[in-house]
Amino acid sequence: MGTEKLVDCIISGMEEKKGNDISILNLSKLDYAITKYFIICDANSQIQVEAIANSIEDKTQKNLKEKVWKKDGYTNGIWILLDYVDVVVHIFQKKYRDFYDLEGLWSEAEIKNIN
Repeated sequence: MGTEKLVDCIISGMEEKKGNDISILNLSKLDYAITKYFIICDANSQIQVEAIANSIEDKTQKNLKEKVWKKDGYTNGIWILLDYVDVVVHIFQKKYRDFYDLEGLWSEAEIKNIN
């Protein structure tokens, strides 16, 4: 399975549940990066954060037969992380995305904004 297909499927899952400000950080050219891509979006509530995460898991399983390797954050719904090894997904409530500023921390990455 190609990484690009996984990225597209994840974005589709985010868009289906109205994820805000989707960004793709290409980390593949950074020697110190532990994954190829971060895909980040934010949501307006805990319920929406969880809905986006569930949508991504459902789509990647159904369309690509790809299961998430590790996941965290479902307990509080502030920041859910889905680790697909080559792609790590971050779904935040807006104020927490602003606080943690992953785009700023990884500013050396090539960043593509989707919406």
